[in-house]
Amino acid sequence: MPDTKPTRGTLAEREPHPMAEEALCYLSRIPYDKLLQYQGVFASCAIEGNRVGEVCGETLGRLLDKEPVSDRYLLGLAWMIRDMEEEGND
Repeated sequence: MPDTKPTRGTLAEREPHPMAEEALCYLSRIPYDKLLQYQGVFASCAIEGNRVGEVCGETLGRLLDKEPVSDRYLLGLAWMIRDMEEEGND
């Protein structure tokens, strides 16, 4: 029988990424009305077939509706919005 215990640097099955909670905290500090603006931006991009817009828009919608979101999607959304926030501050 193979050893199923993960190594120290590998996440166990169904174990969330340790930074997922920090990503959620980051997103929760963004005002609700600004999150709605981002949702509109993602929707506009998604209409044009932009995959990032499709995935981030759906993820943000799930968060706003208080539905479950996996750590992978949460981290991607937080990273995308962080990049957008930084671009807006130039």
